[in-house]
Amino acid sequence: EVQLVESGGGLVQPGGSLRLSCAASGFTFSSSRMSWVRQAPGKGLEWVSTIDNSGRLTSYADSVKGRFTISRNNAKNTLYLQMNSLKPEDTAVYYCYAAPYWGQGTQVTVSS
Repeated sequence: EVQLVESGGGLVQPGGSLRLSCAASGFTFSSSRMSWVRQAPGKGLEWVSTIDNSGRLTSYADSVKGRFTISRNNAKNTLYLQMNSLKPEDTAVYYCYAAPYWGQGTQVTVSS
């Protein structure tokens, strides 16, 4: 059974940082391209970032470029998203995605 379990969300003040993790199991993580996708309240899904299976190639949405960093540890079957300089508009549920599988999401709220 494929499982993607996100953690690390929470409430943070504007300008703060959070690190999200996604623990993967049930598939060959080291062969899989991985992504983070978010959904803000009342809005649709927004792609955030993707990393290739090796971890060498990454891409980011313009809205997070320079503030977020995606990474992975293939030995630990874990995907990460380091989020710095957080803004209120980053408030969303963040999902880990490995096509066609989704995690359950973790809530990130940026508010003073």
